[in-house]
Amino acid sequence: MSDASGPTGTRYRAFISYSHRDAAFAARLHRRLEGYVLPKRLNAGRRLTPIFKDREELPAAHDLSAQVRAALAASDCLIVVCSPDAAASPWVAKEIETFRALQPSRPILAALIRGEPAKAFPPALSDGGVEPLAADFRKEADGERLALLKLAAGMAGVGVDQLVQRDAQRRLRGVMAVTVAAFVGMLAMGGMTTFALTAQAEAERQRREAEGMVEFMLTDLRDKLEEVGSLKVLTEANRRALDYYERHDPDTLPPASRLLYARLLQTKAEDLISQAELNSATTMLRKAYHITDEILRNAPNEFEPTWAHSQSVYWLGYIQYQRRSYEATRHYWSQYLRLAQRLVNLEPGNPRAIRELAFAEGNLCTLAIEWKKSAKEALRSCLSSLKWAEIAADREPSKADATINVANRHGWMADALELAGDFEAARKQRTRQEDIVTNVLRSDPSNQKARDNWVGSQRALARIAFRQGNNAEALLRIDIVRRHLIEMTNRDPSNNLWRRYLENANEAKAYFETHTKKGHQR
Repeated sequence: MSDASGPTGTRYRAFISYSHRDAAFAARLHRRLEGYVLPKRLNAGRRLTPIFKDREELPAAHDLSAQVRAALAASDCLIVVCSPDAAASPWVAKEIETFRALQPSRPILAALIRGEPAKAFPPALSDGGVEPLAADFRKEADGERLALLKLAAGMAGVGVDQLVQRDAQRRLRGVMAVTVAAFVGMLAMGGMTTFALTAQAEAERQRREAEGMVEFMLTDLRDKLEEVGSLKVLTEANRRALDYYERHDPDTLPPASRLLYARLLQTKAEDLISQAELNSATTMLRKAYHITDEILRNAPNEFEPTWAHSQSVYWLGYIQYQRRSYEATRHYWSQYLRLAQRLVNLEPGNPRAIRELAFAEGNLCTLAIEWKKSAKEALRSCLSSLKWAEIAADREPSKADATINVANRHGWMADALELAGDFEAARKQRTRQEDIVTNVLRSDPSNQKARDNWVGSQRALARIAFRQGNNAEALLRIDIVRRHLIEMTNRDPSNNLWRRYLENANEAKAYFETHTKKGHQR
């Protein structure tokens, strides 16, 4: 590290270089970085201060170039705000060149805000063949929040995933606190707890508002929580919502409200299943099934009742699958497939319908593999599931979940191929799965669904390598899986699924080691 000090005798965590036309962005970036607080557990200082922004720091300098040179010499890294204007700016180019000459071992971080990299990166950035760490602030790329975290991680010298995970959890805790408080308060309102005839209009308005909050809780909010691997914050809101519905006869509610109640029951059942409470989950799902089945009978050609009932059928089948009652599972999941096909017939271009059909075929693929009755049947269902998942992803190219679903279908194709004894083809499918989720994690390191999928791909690749006689690769991959699962279970000890995955990985490692020592494998 250079011992030079800046114009005020201090060292800077960073120097921001930018074109005058990007001054507004540079000022905002300066404020946000200096206001960012690093996690306590990181040995990197809590604040990223001070940061030097030359046009603001030295408004009255007589010898600007000398002052800027001194500040560059006193900065731990250089942040270049990249745009077509910056690429054409001789001032920005000179600051990059000077920083490289004064601090050849210090990092340069690129903040792309406009234009394509080829036209927005100043040529001086690529001099010497060293590409800078890039944070892409454009909406269609990283976006402002992730890009800011990439810069903060680069400045602090830590992994971006550490900051992304902490930031996502912190933001969600804040949003949840406000949302759950508002939701619980709304449910506590008199208009939500009774439908008084004397205040019917007001009660109806409050019911719609509260159910709108339930809808948000079951969709956008839940999706965000699943991405970071924790649903604990919704426990109290779920309980209050269920208490409200269960104090009233569901038959007295409008069909849309009854469907929402059924979805709430399904969601609660899903959480109970993750905690291995199958009996309680079954009770919830039977209530949901009764509601959705009756509504569908009265509206057999409507999309929403069909979709809601398909979820009741799926989850009842999943309970049977967990209990290894495969005949009962096939009964429910074959019915689920028929409902999914009906959804596509009702709305052929709806990505939601196409996605359900991919899931339904995928379930039968999974069942055939687990049941080990017919590799041919498994391959047929798996291939159909992959086809529909790819169609859904094509219609929703910006949605990470759609991409992850495609990766998951490649994984099940691999398992079907393993069942058929074609290990090399299975490896290719798993490698494709690995590539897809790795790309998702590059753009969104906090996406827990993608991380779970990646762990699954590594476990499977370890198993395939072992079966092909590549014992060293198998042990290497299973050790990587174990490290990730230990980290994940430490972060959320209540997640039974991750704990079960870790137990399986430990068993696999022991098996690999034992059979490697014996000089043979399965």
